[in-house]
Amino acid sequence: MYHHPADELIAMMKEDQHVLQRLFDSGELPSESYHPRMRALHERNTSRLKEIIDCHGWPGISLVGEEAAKAAWLIVQHSVSDPQFMAECAVLLEDAVARADAPGWQLAFLHDRVRTLSGRPQYYGTQFDVDENGWPIPLPIEDAAAVDERRARLGLNSLEERQNQMAEQERKRRASSGNTKKCDTG
Repeated sequence: MYHHPADELIAMMKEDQHVLQRLFDSGELPSESYHPRMRALHERNTSRLKEIIDCHGWPGISLVGEEAAKAAWLIVQHSVSDPQFMAECAVLLEDAVARADAPGWQLAFLHDRVRTLSGRPQYYGTQFDVDENGWPIPLPIEDAAAVDERRARLGLNSLEERQNQMAEQERKRRASSGNTKKCDTG
């Protein structure tokens, strides 16, 4: 069907985003549990990505181009049913980053995702939760004092800058979600 893994990876990423958007639009997401349609899609994409990696190695920029390399990263980020595979990909991605065949931020996000999913503190501060008021706060970080140094090495901004960006997104989201009516409480 596809002559090159690049086209296939991009198609898989687009389908992932499309299904996600449809489930949000229909109100089926967010949900407390892993949505069965998302899970089925993620697992199908994961098994196909495994075949691509077996054949070609990590699909980095030199093999598939920038967009398809990002698609491969996204598919792995969503491979939550297979944490072993995610961990293996983090090692492959580390090699790719070392030879400038993938951007450092992808490694930071995947590395942290693998750690937080296994209940360990993250390393780069890319994974956030929300506090009791719904504002973004980073999940626990190992050696938090040096986190900005580690982030900078992989081309990320400081944790404080990232948290401010996310808080700003949340402010905009709240402002646009119907909180525009001024109520007279006097």
